[in-house]
Amino acid sequence: MTLIHLLSGGAAQGLVTQLEDRFLAQHQCSISASFGAVGMMKDSLLAGAPCDVLILTEALISQLTARGEVVSGSAHALGVVKTGVAVKTGAPMPAVGSPAELKAALQAAQGIYFPDPVKATAGIHFMNVLKQLGLDAELADRLRPFPNGATAMAAMAQAAGPGLIGCTQVTEILCTPGVELVAPLPKEFELATVYTAALCARATQPQAARDLIGLLVSADAAALRRSCGFE
Repeated sequence: MTLIHLLSGGAAQGLVTQLEDRFLAQHQCSISASFGAVGMMKDSLLAGAPCDVLILTEALISQLTARGEVVSGSAHALGVVKTGVAVKTGAPMPAVGSPAELKAALQAAQGIYFPDPVKATAGIHFMNVLKQLGLDAELADRLRPFPNGATAMAAMAQAAGPGLIGCTQVTEILCTPGVELVAPLPKEFELATVYTAALCARATQPQAARDLIGLLVSADAAALRRSCGFE
């Protein structure tokens, strides 16, 4: 059976996971997938990790295309992913619709879960939001960074105690059991990221890789993309 390797930002994990069985049935091809912060996935690619398909931010795909790491013309957008606020399932949902409300919600939190503030798109952005709100020093001892949004949300779901809040991409919130989306970040702090799938220049299974990209962006998968948090 054919095997293809996928390196992907965590934003696409729920979508890929839900399409794996369909892809296997249609193409007799299985997927070996690695998900994580987009910066980490880029580093893995450049370090020589096997890769047929990449799913990263549009900006990173453009950079890698210019470097010859991605096949020119092979990129297809999956959609826009916003960054949002989450709480544990069943917990009270704080108001976060304005900068003042978000600041109050964060100040009231006992633990704040989010992805890597150096390698992850949402983590980098969230740290900037904390700085703009003047909270980065005040809340330093309550910050709980994780390698990516999925691990941050899973950790929050398992953590004990009240007053926990998280921030990562909406797709990672929606695909994690035990957490609920409160709302996207306020308009003033909105982060809307285009995620793009593309063919790696050193793909060993280029046709199967193109087939997977085709399935991910197909009209048949449009409803699934929306339910996973892609706009």
